[in-house]
Amino acid sequence: MRQDQHGISVHAATAAAVEQLDGAVDSLLHFRLDVGERSERVVTEDPLQPTANAMRVYLAVLSTDPQYVPPIAAKFAEFRQRVGDLTDGERLHVEAAARLLDGDLHAAGALLADLAAEQPRDALALAVGHQIDFLTGNATSLRDRIGGALPAWSTADPHYANLLGMYAFGLEECGHWELAEQTGLRSMELDAADVWSVHAVGHTHEMRATYNDGIAMLDRRRPDWDQGNLLRVHIWWHYCLFLLEAGRYREALDLYDERLAPTEESTITEAVNAASLMWRLHLLGEAVGDRWAKLAATWPPRMAVPFNAFNDMHAVMSYVGAGEDNLAADLVADRRRYVAEAGPATNVATTARVGLPICEALLAFGRGRYAEAVDLLWPIRRHVHEFGGSHAQRDVMQRTLVEAAIRAGRTAQARTLVGERISVRPDSPYNQLKLRQLDGS
Repeated sequence: MRQDQHGISVHAATAAAVEQLDGAVDSLLHFRLDVGERSERVVTEDPLQPTANAMRVYLAVLSTDPQYVPPIAAKFAEFRQRVGDLTDGERLHVEAAARLLDGDLHAAGALLADLAAEQPRDALALAVGHQIDFLTGNATSLRDRIGGALPAWSTADPHYANLLGMYAFGLEECGHWELAEQTGLRSMELDAADVWSVHAVGHTHEMRATYNDGIAMLDRRRPDWDQGNLLRVHIWWHYCLFLLEAGRYREALDLYDERLAPTEESTITEAVNAASLMWRLHLLGEAVGDRWAKLAATWPPRMAVPFNAFNDMHAVMSYVGAGEDNLAADLVADRRRYVAEAGPATNVATTARVGLPICEALLAFGRGRYAEAVDLLWPIRRHVHEFGGSHAQRDVMQRTLVEAAIRAGRTAQARTLVGERISVRPDSPYNQLKLRQLDGS
């Protein structure tokens, strides 16, 4: 048994396997494009290395793209039939991976929390648990899972900055914006390549509507984030949100064309970024030409298997924006069948409670049935976080509800919604725009 540099106790056939696992975890912490390739190198070197087999599952499931899961699930089942004795840490990693394949994100996150309590320097357990918290919308755990482990780390640890970046994001999602910014900036000082801290600091500017400062920060740090990492397109999405807040809609649309517009080869996360920006422009009444049709055409192959309610919402946005109501209605009908027929899983519950009402509301909104959209979204607005994403990402639904209420003549509800938004984002220009609209000025 060995312990690698990320605090993971491992069985490995060779020192080379441990070295390859170190490299894979390092790439995961830095969101590098080669993380999948590096994790495969570990199991090529040592097919029965438990943590690496679990890591392959983590990467497949956390991608939120179902196409990657079946082949990895088959390999994982074969591994479990052959694996021998495990350390306590390896056993928990393997069990967490199994729960993810079962579709139980909450159980997987709890197992990784148990592991982190016993081994707070297991960077893989912390990073994967952090992403599970993100996918389940658990802001408190986003903060405290990392905060609880930080005392076991120090600046002498090569990946201390990565932990600070995660902690900064958890702080931001819990509303500690100034401390989150300070923590994220400290992370960037220690490791300029920690793109998650750049992302976290961007979120603090989004929530405080300090959009000019956000643009300046991203411009200043561009050499660190605008190349060779899995967050690159998403950070460009944040850049575009700053432009929208600044009223620079045309520049945001130009950046969409240059950086965000997806192709069939784009990841599902990149398609989500594109749909989210386009829907905001749609709510603002901006003409976007044939962009909706091109975006909508990339979604059908991604939606064949129900897997993630958050992604479903963005597919429906794309269909409605493109005027493809039939595709949106078909997806809603398919997810209704899924909820009725599927077994217990995290996504089944979130689809039933949050995903379906949102998709139905988007379809109603697209058909001009604004009162129906309000009736669907109003009751769930306080638990939309359950299907994951960040405050910034979920704000698109708050804006949709506000706009539907205004268009439906539900003035009292609209004022309440704007007031709720002001209480969370007091400086957002969008709030004042909607108040002026409600006042008729």
